[in-house]
Amino acid sequence: MEPHEDLNPDTDDLPLRANTNHILVRHYVLDLTVHPERRVISGSVVLFLEPCCGGRGNAEEDDSGPGAGNGASTAEAGGSQDGSVCRFRDVDTTEDGTKALGKRRMEKIPGAEERQGGELQAVSGIESKTAAQAENIHSSHLWETTSDDDFTLVLDCCDLDVSKVEEVDVTSVSAMDSFPSEVASERSGVSSANPQAAFIQKLVSWPSNRWRQKHQLFLLCSQTPGAQDGSSLPFQRDQWSLQVRKKGAASPQEFPRAVRICYETRPTGRSVRWTKDQDDRVCVYTAGSPINNRALFPCQEPPVAMSTWQATVRAPSECLVLMSGEEQAVPAEDGDTRFSTWSYYVTMPMPASTFTLAVGHWCQVTAEIPPALEGEVRNRTDCGKTAKPGDVSGERTEAGLVSGLGSSSSKVVKGSPHQTSSGDRTTCSDSTFSYAPLEDQALSVTDYSGMVDDGVSCSHGDYPCRFAERSAWSQRLIPYRVFGPVGLLQQAQMGVLQLLPRCLAAAHAVLGVHPFPRLDILIVPAGFSSLGMASPHIIFLSQSVLSDGSPGSGESCLSLCGSRLCHEIAHSWFGLVIGARDWTEEWISEGFATYLEDIIWAQAQQLSLHETAEQSDLKALLRWRRLSDELQNSQEELQILRPNMENTGQVSESGSSTVKHALNPDKTFMQVHYLKGYFLLRFLASEVGDEQFMDFFRLFVKKYHGQLILSQDFLQMLLIIFPDMERKGLTLSAIYAEWLDRPGIPKWLYERSSVWSQARLVEEVKAEVVKWILLSQSHQGKGRKRRRIEPKVNYKELTSEQLVMLLELLLEESELSVATIRTLQRTYNPHKQDAEVRHRWCELVVKHGYTQAYGDVEHFLVHDQAMGVYLYGELMVHEDPEQQALAGRCLSLVQEEMDQSARRVVEEMIL
Repeated sequence: MEPHEDLNPDTDDLPLRANTNHILVRHYVLDLTVHPERRVISGSVVLFLEPCCGGRGNAEEDDSGPGAGNGASTAEAGGSQDGSVCRFRDVDTTEDGTKALGKRRMEKIPGAEERQGGELQAVSGIESKTAAQAENIHSSHLWETTSDDDFTLVLDCCDLDVSKVEEVDVTSVSAMDSFPSEVASERSGVSSANPQAAFIQKLVSWPSNRWRQKHQLFLLCSQTPGAQDGSSLPFQRDQWSLQVRKKGAASPQEFPRAVRICYETRPTGRSVRWTKDQDDRVCVYTAGSPINNRALFPCQEPPVAMSTWQATVRAPSECLVLMSGEEQAVPAEDGDTRFSTWSYYVTMPMPASTFTLAVGHWCQVTAEIPPALEGEVRNRTDCGKTAKPGDVSGERTEAGLVSGLGSSSSKVVKGSPHQTSSGDRTTCSDSTFSYAPLEDQALSVTDYSGMVDDGVSCSHGDYPCRFAERSAWSQRLIPYRVFGPVGLLQQAQMGVLQLLPRCLAAAHAVLGVHPFPRLDILIVPAGFSSLGMASPHIIFLSQSVLSDGSPGSGESCLSLCGSRLCHEIAHSWFGLVIGARDWTEEWISEGFATYLEDIIWAQAQQLSLHETAEQSDLKALLRWRRLSDELQNSQEELQILRPNMENTGQVSESGSSTVKHALNPDKTFMQVHYLKGYFLLRFLASEVGDEQFMDFFRLFVKKYHGQLILSQDFLQMLLIIFPDMERKGLTLSAIYAEWLDRPGIPKWLYERSSVWSQARLVEEVKAEVVKWILLSQSHQGKGRKRRRIEPKVNYKELTSEQLVMLLELLLEESELSVATIRTLQRTYNPHKQDAEVRHRWCELVVKHGYTQAYGDVEHFLVHDQAMGVYLYGELMVHEDPEQQALAGRCLSLVQEEMDQSARRVVEEMIL
């Protein structure tokens, strides 16, 4: 077969190559070893496959298959990671991974060390090609022995050095005959002539109440040798995919059901980020979208390929390994190798994009920082042991938190390292779905006309579901832990650890059952490209959300930390347990989380309805200003929430597709899907009533948890429950036309913004702005030698959001005197406020050339990299030599740890 021509590397669309309409990965078993000294991860992944009903024999028969890059096909996509948008263009580099093949350690993978000479020769031969050719053609010597008549398994893959692909021989697994009669091979649809296929089919079909035995068998299968004849499977890797064949297997049904892929990541692979933490220790973590995990392991990226997984990760014993997994891992140490082994698993089928990994030298944040760590930032040898999850002294559950949710001296829960459940959990098989009456769940008993019983029934496939656990309905808090570098433990304690129980309890009050049984939070390195990223069981937080803890940084400084925690926690419901089926509909994740963030944070603060409404209106005006500015300075095609319009959710015959604009660098830092989506939800709430709208949210979660959705699923259910909306002309097509399928700002938003601008909290800010403008005018025209007498003015104390608004309004003034800015600095101490305030303060400093605060600008660009990208542009645009030198100096300080996408944008501004 001639390899397909790759997509233009300069395109802004991301290809999803996996032929998920032909064959699906049902379970992954990863066996990985982390090598910090080489900055790579080596190992293998075993894929357990199931052919799709009616799947065709050859992916290449479809012109939208692995080489296609156009047409109407779109991404069927799901789980979303908040904010962590790492946009990259493909960089063609020479294929040099072959030099490391002989060094790879494939512990516990029988046959992994056996490399066939022809394969190595084929790989080595690539070095004589150009870099672009080497990137696009990488195959085993067996590939040429296959033909287009053989079925091709296509996986999403890039930036990986694949050394071997082999069929796994599962005949040696002794438990093959231990299956219950209800899942006998007669029901599996697999011919007994292929006992291995029948075995795997029975295994993936086992009911979820036997998930422990199921995972044990998956693990045993993954550890068995390759095919008895010792042969490898032919494979080929191009820029975006890995293609695997078996000679003579003409259909998905004939293709092996268990396949092992041995590979190694690259130091610059785009799915994992190697960097140094704030204590100058090497660490690595998964980077998130847009390419997700295809540079961590070959996988099926389209979220329609929902799968479970289990992973064994070996890392140096001093390291901590955090991962998306339902139980806390207790590491097993190997004294001979000085490596520890960590094991995680999930039982809820999830898109491969939600797999998350972090390995580093972080410590657990506890209620009281140990004195030995308080003064130490470096030169320590046992930090990893301090952070091991086996020590649950820092873990929190609901015990001791029922009263005084904000207390940092909460009761410590000791005992088993796993506090979430025991034994096989309640499962959601078709016969076990049950829910309490709505009134038992503190939901409104509003008469939703048109709502029937099956409108809130569980509709997902069979997996152990927390929504079916009676105990989960009353579990306001799930076990949680917080990790970070030693230098930030105190700040994380004062902020994240103090606020997290309040936010979790508030989220439960607003949305009901926590979809996941536990939560870890990690303060990631300074180069992290966003304020946060949510994944199953783990949240990455930027250090920018932390208060500096210094005198003068009051309670208001916790607002950014609290609201960001609420945003990421909201993703457990919208973005994870309910995901977008088309990745271009990012608003389903981000717009929903932004809307819910305000409601959950108000609940966590125990605000009254009046206080909640006032805070909400102020935030709405700030977001309106941000959205209005963004839409004036961006391409119209990037302003559309549903860019594929009527083709949303469609894929090619094979299941392959493209994600429109996913690699567009201009889209990297855009907030339109957050903000415009948020305003659409505010608009809908204004039509039906805020309380009724939240009741609907809970009903929607009950019906759609565990599933992938499109915009129409949410909107159609809303219109069914509130039929008066259609009678007022709010049809599905009308909402599409006004909000989702067109650029610009909807009419309602223009009208509503004028109401928000007159809110009480905004009027207070406007009154303060007048005082500062008058002060500045009083300084103008005075001689230098004339003594200035500062007028006595009483300035009102402002909240963080009000202070942001104040600085934004002052930024609109063409002139502010130096004396005024100095007084402003003394009055509000903006450098001690949260990152949103500091950002606006730095903009003001740059605009007016206030040199005394250039240190604040440098500190912001170095320590708040997730927010400072466009501040570099402000420094350059004024053509002030001192400011331009400041920009260059800051870039030189952080460029090694900076997110690659952000670095590229900044370098274009400066260089």
